[in-house]
Amino acid sequence: MNRGDGSYSTSAPPDAAETGMRRLKSGMVKRASALLTPIAQRVARDHIGGDTVDDAICVARRLAADDLPNTLGFWPLGDESAREMADQYLASIEALAASGLDGYLSIKPPAVLFDDGLATEMATCAKARNVRLHCDSHGIESVELSHRMIDTMLVHLPPANLGTTLPGRWRRSLEDADWAIERGLNVRVVKGQWPDPEDPDRDMRAGYLEVIERLAGRARHVAVATHDLPLLAEATSRLRAAGASFEVEAIYGVPMAPVLVWARENGVALRSYVPYGRGFIPNAIGQLRRNPRLAWRVLKGMATRSTGPGSR
Repeated sequence: MNRGDGSYSTSAPPDAAETGMRRLKSGMVKRASALLTPIAQRVARDHIGGDTVDDAICVARRLAADDLPNTLGFWPLGDESAREMADQYLASIEALAASGLDGYLSIKPPAVLFDDGLATEMATCAKARNVRLHCDSHGIESVELSHRMIDTMLVHLPPANLGTTLPGRWRRSLEDADWAIERGLNVRVVKGQWPDPEDPDRDMRAGYLEVIERLAGRARHVAVATHDLPLLAEATSRLRAAGASFEVEAIYGVPMAPVLVWARENGVALRSYVPYGRGFIPNAIGQLRRNPRLAWRVLKGMATRSTGPGSR
């Protein structure tokens, strides 16, 4: 999200203004979910990849023991400079390459201010270490800047080692799917945190499947990123029917046993997104406060988790 001072936030946008009964209901929801926040803060550190890339690699090794490849995603606090963020990503590329694990690195273009020089550094390092990079999605106003940064990286990094993310809740994601297909990029499909200003009430699930349809059989590789089992089943069914290359991505820390069981029963590859860094917990807590149903599901899963994949 553009802060108006030339910098960009990688946090979720504030809640939209509400009135009347909707505001009252929203207030009640926030108060209820806020009660869960202190509990979540105490237990959350057992459900992320730690503060450093070395911590995240340790988690990734445990996942690999259960035949789960990984995606590593660093979450900043937001006070880091673009140079500091690029150095963090460069160190993560080196660590991932040295680990020998089946994994790739997700990066946040706004965190490096879409800088061409830093993009070139990261792409050059990733090519030398044969590490795949993937650009996360942020506010809709940052898409064109992210595209420009990806084009810069493609000068130095082959498209097989680069990816982009498409939110189902944006109308423009269909055109962005064509843009990614034209460049031969890997694509991750998500429901999306940030609303589309031109269509704020767009059905995320319907939009998600529209993006899947646009990609099916045309994109290099598709990551179906969701814990929504009915949506997951429908999306993968369409991709499979088109003969597409695809896998499922589930977030480490959010109860993933149902997704894991479903994936193995249906012969679908599953990859675990491992978040790490000091910025993940504040962001996750914010999401829980806005979504008490999710908060309850996460906390219930934390309380009853097994010792299998996705747990420590």
